[in-house]
Amino acid sequence: MRIRELSVPGAWEFTPRLHGDERGVFTEAFKASEFEKAVGRPFELLQVNISTSAAGVLRGIHYTEDPPGQAKYVTCVRGSFLDVVVDLRPASPTFGTWDAVIIDDVERKSVFLSEGLGHALLSLEDDSTVNYLCSLEYSPEFDRDLDAFDPDLAIEWPSVNRRGEPLTFVRSPKDAAAPRLADLKLPH
Repeated sequence: MRIRELSVPGAWEFTPRLHGDERGVFTEAFKASEFEKAVGRPFELLQVNISTSAAGVLRGIHYTEDPPGQAKYVTCVRGSFLDVVVDLRPASPTFGTWDAVIIDDVERKSVFLSEGLGHALLSLEDDSTVNYLCSLEYSPEFDRDLDAFDPDLAIEWPSVNRRGEPLTFVRSPKDAAAPRLADLKLPH
């Protein structure tokens, strides 16, 4: 497995080795010993989520109030997504910066994001499916949102899907009404 820390500290890209033959492809999508060696801590799994999206669906930016915070290990099992990580830790020197990784069903990359980081997914083709391993069970009282189109973040969202066709962004009403970074009341 190749592991690379993203430009947002506390976030990593995991690229597994693919073992393929005439039967198909096998890969180890998560291996605790390699994860712990790279990240410096174990991953405590408390919930698994699976989400399927049409092309253009933009989920996020979502984050969990920290504390308690929620770490995620995100893998695309079908289709493709742009996975975006945003630093929302007020004391961090990289506060407000972002990085992105294409996760898909070809390279099978995964993204790990630590507590205090925001997360968004843009589906790049119909029926794209993502699997989230989460360190905290869903707790609506700690669930928060941030506007994915906030000009202060200046996230470079692609305008075309995986086949090069124009994307039309689709967001939930909750995501569309999310506050901007400047309006967040984050603990210091």
